[in-house]
Amino acid sequence: MLKPQMSDEVATALAQGRPVVALESTIISHGMPWPRNAEVALAVEDVVRSEGAVPATVAVVDGVPCAGLTPVQVERLGRDTNVVKAASRDLGACIAGGLTAGTTVSATMRIAALAGIGVFATGGIGGVHRGDGMDVSADLTELSVTDVLVVCAGVKSILDIPRTIEMLETLRVPVAVFGADAFPAFYSRDSGNVAGERCDDPARIAAIRAANAAVGLGTGMLVANPIPEADALPADEIGATIDAALAEADERGITGKEVTPFLLGRLNAVTEGRALDANIALVKNNARLAARIAVA
Repeated sequence: MLKPQMSDEVATALAQGRPVVALESTIISHGMPWPRNAEVALAVEDVVRSEGAVPATVAVVDGVPCAGLTPVQVERLGRDTNVVKAASRDLGACIAGGLTAGTTVSATMRIAALAGIGVFATGGIGGVHRGDGMDVSADLTELSVTDVLVVCAGVKSILDIPRTIEMLETLRVPVAVFGADAFPAFYSRDSGNVAGERCDDPARIAAIRAANAAVGLGTGMLVANPIPEADALPADEIGATIDAALAEADERGITGKEVTPFLLGRLNAVTEGRALDANIALVKNNARLAARIAVA
């Protein structure tokens, strides 16, 4: 198996058995404008460190899978318009082609697993797309086969959340919700769905993951962490905005990997920056919880 290139900080932490948290990089390459993207990426790393864990931002740089980026590499991902977006299925092509790529949830999970990192924080995961039950994110299938715990703010609001929850159950992926009964909806704390086990303690989540491994489950684990109350957007408002943005994407023929960046851009424009602020707040919140789970 290929071993990712690791920063000295990450390699030392793993060798010493210290807690490490993987972080994805499409938030840098495709999720936010420059220079906010790089600033946020480095700030999220600092959140992980403040909780006693070591951050490992994951990407592919010139065909080399990396776990732990330098500030110069983070800047490159944020500024270079030639950086591609890679899911797990794209990793082989990126490596063979010497490409530089921001990694989605599925690709980050795959590289984290190869590096020996078991906990990963992101914003939201992909899932089943609205109106098309056959359009399912590779994030879900990667969760079904890769033993990495993923902390997120739920499924991205632009997706079909109830069907995504059903798919997670079908794929045998354990789900926990931190500090709440309702499964969150990314920008909002309550999606109207109940899913998985409520856990109020990071140590409880760590114990469930250990038990999953003990019985040989062979899957990842999803931890849904609601956005902080002060940063949440009203569900009705964000829902209407998403519906309008989806209709616009359809009219303009935007499909595949380009849909999510387009929708996030439209949401940020319509909400006058509040969606981006909420996105940043929830990513930091998820990094904090992931670090506490890793420490536990």
